[in-house]
Amino acid sequence: MPDIPDFNDTELWIVRSAVAERYGKAVPLEAADSELRLDPDSPVLTVCPTLFWTERGASFVAFKVGEGRYRCQFFYGPNEHYGTGRDVYDDIGECVTHLLQLQADHESRRDPPAHPDA
Repeated sequence: MPDIPDFNDTELWIVRSAVAERYGKAVPLEAADSELRLDPDSPVLTVCPTLFWTERGASFVAFKVGEGRYRCQFFYGPNEHYGTGRDVYDDIGECVTHLLQLQADHESRRDPPAHPDA
């Protein structure tokens, strides 16, 4: 399998923009590589470019699993991981926006308001 290209400038801009819109500020993104099993029926691991960021107690990862193909998840610790319920996205903006929306929903259920009327 050929190497998966790194996130390009357009993809990085889309992710940065979506994250900044969600939190109202620039959030640093870290580039990394992750080994993923792209085929659930195969033990083969593939090195995939990864973007990682943290905000408000949650950590996020977006994986590039092929040209124009993405996966994502968020987590709070080693035993609390969440995906979007979708294996692969063909649009990085949709991938990250869906991830951020699901985490915001989870955050609102996880941390109830301090006042019942809030």
